[in-house]
Amino acid sequence: MTTSYPDFQEHLANLEAHGLLTRIDRPINKDTELHPLVRWQFQGGLAESQRKAFLFTNVVDGSGRRYDISVAVGAFAASAEIYALGMGATVENIGAKWIECMANPIAPVRADAAPCQEVVIAGDTLREPGNGIDRFPVPVSTPGYDASPYLAATVVTTTDPETGVRNMGTYRAALKAPDRLGVRMATRVGGAGGYLHWQKYRERGEAMPCAIVVGAPPAVLFTGPQKLPVGQDEMGVAGAIAGAPIRIVAAKTVDLEVPADAEIVVEGLIDTELLEPEGPFGESHGHVALEDFNMSMQITAITCKREPVFASIMSQVTPSESSVLKRVAYEPLFLAHLRDELKIKGILGVTMHEALSNIRPVIFLRFADGTARDEVWRGLHGAATLQAQCGRIVIAVSEDIDPHNLDAIFWSLAYRSRPAEDLEIVRDRKIGHGPKSGRGKSDSGFLVDATRKHAMPPLALPGKIYMERAREIWNELGLPELQVRSPWHGYSLGDWNETWERFAQQAVAGRWVENGAETYARRRAGITPETPVREIEGDD
Repeated sequence: MTTSYPDFQEHLANLEAHGLLTRIDRPINKDTELHPLVRWQFQGGLAESQRKAFLFTNVVDGSGRRYDISVAVGAFAASAEIYALGMGATVENIGAKWIECMANPIAPVRADAAPCQEVVIAGDTLREPGNGIDRFPVPVSTPGYDASPYLAATVVTTTDPETGVRNMGTYRAALKAPDRLGVRMATRVGGAGGYLHWQKYRERGEAMPCAIVVGAPPAVLFTGPQKLPVGQDEMGVAGAIAGAPIRIVAAKTVDLEVPADAEIVVEGLIDTELLEPEGPFGESHGHVALEDFNMSMQITAITCKREPVFASIMSQVTPSESSVLKRVAYEPLFLAHLRDELKIKGILGVTMHEALSNIRPVIFLRFADGTARDEVWRGLHGAATLQAQCGRIVIAVSEDIDPHNLDAIFWSLAYRSRPAEDLEIVRDRKIGHGPKSGRGKSDSGFLVDATRKHAMPPLALPGKIYMERAREIWNELGLPELQVRSPWHGYSLGDWNETWERFAQQAVAGRWVENGAETYARRRAGITPETPVREIEGDD
């Protein structure tokens, strides 16, 4: 049955039609080769625009078993372009669409037919080898470190036992047995909504019903890692993203509703008394998460399409699919908070540093030239406090600085900040997202105003027109392809006058002798070498 929004397989077809999917038909070992192969497009120096989704159609495992189910990785957010296609938006409009959809949700509707329940596995069959969760080609995400295959591209649904409000989050789930999973829901401040539900079920002495969706329609999957206000129904926001109500259906063995057009749904009960060791597993903060006691889920049913595609996600060290999922939504939301809620003047953009640091700890703010210092500091504090796990380090820069170029960031720190005046240590922060080894009970961070606070001489690179002409010659000569990063040409930073501009223009015209004649007439006696001319002749 077709819907007015794409399910996961229709999304894959759309990616392929746009040249954003690579199909791999040769045998690939899901336990040792699959994720490492996709990982190379993140670790191999490719630009984000070159990344693609991968569809593996011939999957085997470490024991030689062959699967008749394909595996897709990177199909949700290997790049911002892939994310935007699933979102039904342009890359530039992702943030605006999120804000609009959160403000104008569309409630889900009950479906007459449920493709996600074409096949139902329950009862004793679940415990038979190859008939439970192990029937699916679940990859090992971090071969050499992970303790088991993991469900990673999940939408985990729970409900508040008191209010009935639904929560959908993206949490990892380790394969423990054909009918058992180990589920990790973050307990830190700003962590998982599902964990809040688990606490309430534990107080009641009841197991928590849970449904784990794998291969959700993109509009649904995107809501999982997004930090929506507590109590807001993600399914309604997903409907707004899709532009139509999301079709839902009652799960078979638990009192929950699931998206009818999903590929796979794993139903079960999470124990609220006994916890089970879970991990190690490569985490999105870039370190291996070691063993923790986490939730144990007894699977009560697995439902799926007759011919499902298993969805996995590239996480661990960033950049990754996981970090793109968050970055393209978080950055515009942070900007909207600073600009529209806090009314920060002069704020131009928010950039969350991605490579290795996973977007959350390090944030860069760009401000318009001339922004008052108190507005810069209001922005720094606003970015550091919006979400507990974000903004451990926040650095403000001026509008000429490219926040994606760390060389430019260090240049700004080196020449535009005075730590005694422009740096603030923030103590007693809550522990954020990161490895637990050696951590204390609280954290700290720092804020830096590295904006340009006064006029400075121009950047000492050739002017733009000269660099552009030289690049034309470079290309004509067939020299190696350039990877251009800003700043790549000189420009004024305010401290530049008409005399110096005239000298520069006469120099490129070969009339430097005229400059020498003029300076000869301005000779002075009785002063020390390196005395600035403006101290003797004035600013004019």
